[in-house]
Amino acid sequence: MAGEYFVREFMTVPASSLQQSDSLLEAVLLMRRSGFRHIPVVSGDSVVGIVTERDIGRVAPSVLGKISPQEYNEVFEKTRLEKVMTRNPVTVAPEMPMVDAVTILHQRKYGCLPVVENGRLVGILTVTDVLAMMVQLLGSDSATHALRDES
Repeated sequence: MAGEYFVREFMTVPASSLQQSDSLLEAVLLMRRSGFRHIPVVSGDSVVGIVTERDIGRVAPSVLGKISPQEYNEVFEKTRLEKVMTRNPVTVAPEMPMVDAVTILHQRKYGCLPVVENGRLVGILTVTDVLAMMVQLLGSDSATHALRDES
């Protein structure tokens, strides 16, 4: 690969998202089903927040505490994402150069950046996407052999 690279070439599409009125339980279930660790939170098509595994762990009650299973489940069922999410996350455009997006991820220690075009969520760029880009840039032949050796 040679030349300049853009977010659109490496972002995950489509980005799974939830509404800010959805429950914490819905976020947990979506993360388990999809394997994603970051879920953009939208109002209509506009990104208003992001919820991560870390956010969920921060607000989840401890199973070691004196809480019944019903109370534990109730926290997940009744807590709305608008209470837990990081509001107004930094977003990027699909046409942003990858070097700029990776710089934001690195300097701010973010795990992802929602990708927005014309005010709409169109994808998400994660650290995992950046690592996949690095595999391509560093030579897919050697990376493919390394992955096969682990299988």
